[in-house]
Amino acid sequence: MTAENAEPTLKISELAEGAGVPVATVRHYLREGLLPEGRKTSRNMAYYPAEMVDRIKLIKLLQEERFMPLKVIRELLEREGGDPEAVRALLAESDRGIERALERERERTPAAEVSERYDVPVEVLERLAEVGILSPAGDGYMPSDVRIVAAIARFRAGGYDERIGFTVYDAARFLEPLRALARREVELLSEKLVGRFEPDRAAELIAAGIDPLADLIAAMNAKLITAEIEAHRAGSS
Repeated sequence: MTAENAEPTLKISELAEGAGVPVATVRHYLREGLLPEGRKTSRNMAYYPAEMVDRIKLIKLLQEERFMPLKVIRELLEREGGDPEAVRALLAESDRGIERALERERERTPAAEVSERYDVPVEVLERLAEVGILSPAGDGYMPSDVRIVAAIARFRAGGYDERIGFTVYDAARFLEPLRALARREVELLSEKLVGRFEPDRAAELIAAGIDPLADLIAAMNAKLITAEIEAHRAGSS
């Protein structure tokens, strides 16, 4: 029995309490079409099936942990007949495909090799890990970490090092805006791919899009930096 045809027994306040969300959140989900309307007993009173508690929890999880827009969540629920377990099964299958697509990040390069290859002192690598820029494991650095070190090495070769006051803490200033950007990227991929394609195809598209999307963002960022420098020079003259 689905939440749509289960016996309504809970008031909206009880539904919210069971799901651990404010009543306002439940009302918002109702307005957005993520939940079926309850059985009205009066103008201001309606009852809902207890099974909807699990559905609300799933919606909240997809919002907070997968950064999915409500529009995408609604489409997923509609596709799976409003069944939270069917949605979870679909996402688990997609996750397995994505894990295969991201297998390249499982490779590791030893710290000593990274330090020597890019002429970056081990203590600098350690500080980068301390501030959260690098994420070394016991067997070394993943490929994205190595690319970060390569970029920092180019900075250092250009004179951006401790002698002019440029430290890893300056690089760390970009972490928060980059995390926000990463969430937006995941939102975009989820909105366009997850639930709209078979899991294996969605995983292929995600893997194929990671590098071009990064290049696109890097190119747009370079353009914006150039524009900011020109505006700064014009304002100083």
